[in-house]
Amino acid sequence: MGTGQAKVVPARPRQPSLAQLRAFVAVAEHLHFRDAATAIGMSQPALSGAVSALEESLGIQLLERTTRKVLLSPAGERLAARARTVLDAVGAFLEEADAARAPFTGVLRLGVIPTVAPYLLPTVLRLVHDCYPDLDLQVHEEQTASLLDGLTQGRLDLLLLAVPLGAPGVTELPLFDEDFVLVMPNDHWLAGREDIPRSALRELDLLLLDEGHCLRDQALDVCREAGRTEGALATTSAAGLSTLVQLVGGGLGVTLLPRTALRVETGRSDQLATGCFADPAPSRRVALAMRAGAARQAEFEEFADALRGALAALPVRIVG
Repeated sequence: MGTGQAKVVPARPRQPSLAQLRAFVAVAEHLHFRDAATAIGMSQPALSGAVSALEESLGIQLLERTTRKVLLSPAGERLAARARTVLDAVGAFLEEADAARAPFTGVLRLGVIPTVAPYLLPTVLRLVHDCYPDLDLQVHEEQTASLLDGLTQGRLDLLLLAVPLGAPGVTELPLFDEDFVLVMPNDHWLAGREDIPRSALRELDLLLLDEGHCLRDQALDVCREAGRTEGALATTSAAGLSTLVQLVGGGLGVTLLPRTALRVETGRSDQLATGCFADPAPSRRVALAMRAGAARQAEFEEFADALRGALAALPVRIVG
């Protein structure tokens, strides 16, 4: 190219409209303007004009027109397949939007802490199965810090965990309060008591969950309220409540369990006994948590209300 000659850049085709693509695909399928127009509910002149406008905007002849029939050009054959793919994708997009407008449909990614999941999930799953059959519930069991990160990053939609969280940008929907119960070997001097003072915790070998579990932090708070420091607690710990209860059964100490966990964790052993604290007993609150201003806020609030009703049969005090 000589010095003074400007490089000619071909004009980029104008963006085709969905109506033009729909008209072209109809003609490609029927190879007849009248039949294609009838199939998509369009007048024949409008359909012919849409296809012509598409050819003009692309700068490509898509059809070969004769007095008797319509044929696809080689370029038309290739682009007809692409146009069908585009229209299918748009249809799927609109179907997903319809599903999103309908409450309790699509995917719900629920995060649950380990000290709640085994004891409340049967109720949650039964509620979803009976009342929300079109909801695709996906459950993720993680510790609180990981769940909060997943919620704020958009990996999770809703959490079921102990509160308060004190996390900015997170709205809590309280469900219930439940007491902590002291679990001990069946020959322990506090076995079966209904009026254990909190001060008794000062002298007991209290076993805790590993660091990172919110139940450990809650148990430590109860101990501090009773006048006991963390340094005076037993050094043995466990990664889960089942192991913790087995350690208690083996005589290594006592532990605190939320009341909803008792049937599952102590019902399988004849070596364990329980004792209840005098009022007001130490307790925890369990709630759903969502992002503040979540698009599905009304749906989540309705779900929380339904879940409160389903949980009312458990040994808890419903909140809200």
